[in-house]
Amino acid sequence: MALNHLPPATGKTLQTPDGVKYAYAYSAAAAKKPTFLLLHGFPSSSYDWRHQVKKLSELGYGVIVPDLLGYGDTDSPTDLERYKMKKMATDVSLILEKESLETVIGVAHDWGVGILSRLANYFPEKFSGYIFMSVPYIEPGPFPLDAINAMTEQNFGYTAFGYWPFFNEDDAGDICDKNNTSFTSLVYPQTHEMWKTDFAPLGACKSWVTSNTVKPLPTWFPESEAATHAEIIAKNGYRGPLNWYKVTIRGLNTEDEAQIPEENKIIKTPTLVVVTDKDYVCRAESANQISPKSIPNLAIKTILGCGHWPTLEAKDETNEILIKFAAVIEGRGKLGDI
Repeated sequence: MALNHLPPATGKTLQTPDGVKYAYAYSAAAAKKPTFLLLHGFPSSSYDWRHQVKKLSELGYGVIVPDLLGYGDTDSPTDLERYKMKKMATDVSLILEKESLETVIGVAHDWGVGILSRLANYFPEKFSGYIFMSVPYIEPGPFPLDAINAMTEQNFGYTAFGYWPFFNEDDAGDICDKNNTSFTSLVYPQTHEMWKTDFAPLGACKSWVTSNTVKPLPTWFPESEAATHAEIIAKNGYRGPLNWYKVTIRGLNTEDEAQIPEENKIIKTPTLVVVTDKDYVCRAESANQISPKSIPNLAIKTILGCGHWPTLEAKDETNEILIKFAAVIEGRGKLGDI
């Protein structure tokens, strides 16, 4: 369904060895042009890359855009174990293998960054470069949710990840399904400041959704596109997408990530981290915490006046950034000039 909105890319499927179906869109590159792997976040689908697919394809770049596990036309298993990062990263690597893509430029937004980070650890040979959007590269290891919320409350006056405990509740998916219009109007907010007051603080998101509060959508997310988004989400509902949070909160990735060799935690290829100054959950300050030892060949780009959704809200600037990064990979530009 989401794949029908990504011309000229063609919808395709892959079945993993354990029987999970993945849906993805693919448009091959022109001769000698690189291919972009585009990984969406929560609560999205391949549809969130529609503006980038159109522009990149017009310029001859290849694009391969999966609906990640739990989303769109991809299966949505009920087993939490199936949402471990190592398993999902392996799934995406199989899609690249199916299309005989030796190397790609990996681009990820939001939770897609989790997948791209593990792809960088487990399958670095498949990537010529990385772009992490809204969330920097995530080093392997436990996620200290309580400590992060305490730190952000002290530094910024609110808990940046205070909605996570609600997402960890077993019935959170059903609540969001029942009040989808309300949830969408909060996740795609009319004003950036809504996230500081109504989404990020502890208990605020659950209160908003259970009371079925609805606000107008922003101009960069028109009603027609919101209707398509709602149709895509409705196919599987929110239970699968929220499993990504549950797996991380409950420490189900910890054992796998403890076994990643130290040398595989270092990203050696060109890497760009893109942050936005009006994202009040995935704050731009997070980019300052990246260790130069983890990514020696790193540049950081800040999009001004933009919230959490640069692929939509700042689509033209996002496209320009991707095109300039491709020039770096092709040897026609410098990472520091993006």
